[in-house]
Amino acid sequence: MRLRTLPLSLAGIVLGALLAVKDHAFSYLTLVLLALTTVSLQILSNLSNELGDTLSGTDRADRQGMRYSLQAGEMTVPQMKRLIAFFAGLSCVLGFGMVWSAFGTVLAPLPAAFLLLGAAAVWAAMHYTLGKNPYGYRGLGDLFVFLFFGLATVCGGYFLTCLAWDWQILLPASAIGCFSVAVLNVNNIRDMKSDAATRTTVALKLGLHRARIYQTALIAAGWVLMTVFAVLNAQGWGSFAYVISLAAFLTHLKGVWTREDRALDPMLPLLVIGTFLFALLGGIGFLLA
Repeated sequence: MRLRTLPLSLAGIVLGALLAVKDHAFSYLTLVLLALTTVSLQILSNLSNELGDTLSGTDRADRQGMRYSLQAGEMTVPQMKRLIAFFAGLSCVLGFGMVWSAFGTVLAPLPAAFLLLGAAAVWAAMHYTLGKNPYGYRGLGDLFVFLFFGLATVCGGYFLTCLAWDWQILLPASAIGCFSVAVLNVNNIRDMKSDAATRTTVALKLGLHRARIYQTALIAAGWVLMTVFAVLNAQGWGSFAYVISLAAFLTHLKGVWTREDRALDPMLPLLVIGTFLFALLGGIGFLLA
């Protein structure tokens, strides 16, 4: 299930919800269902990704990352398919409950639109590397990660928490989106050698040096976007509490520029934790300011 990546999906929900709860009424049940739905979707994505990479031959013995269940022989393909089906169903049930809790109905146009968005999220989670033409093998993973791990989690977390909207939320949402793409990109930089035979990624298109520049630009863009939001909405120094997480990002970038292959692997969970701390501190800072 790649538990070390789960804080990434929660980061957007945490930030969006904390930005919403300060000035609005909210439901604890909706918040819990938001978090559970998001985690279920990411687990679904991780499992589907492992199955897709195994069936396509991408996960081979020379892969630089951690070994997963199918690669290690700890699970069979039919077992993995059943597990994927379970989490697909669980994501649908949790998402339905989340929308019902937020709106009190699923029959009106707005909650129906969120159900459609949820269906799109389930599809995207399963088809990154699964299916006849997975978008992750065509270099489109970065776009989908930005949309679903950034815009959808922060904006969705904000709106479903308070049923109100502020266009400025797109700034922190885009910041989390940039960091989420950076998590994918460092994973793809690590796996460039093994990926080259079976798939296309942005890192492969750019080459190692430019992929590192891309990684730096993504993280810099995330910090700029959040800082613009903080300046526009500053209510004291607490609004800039997310700066405490800067050391994690700087350490990550140092590792990206000095490490290769398997040695890069620790930089992935470091960025995930850094992103979660960034979101948590950013949200709490605004809440308490």
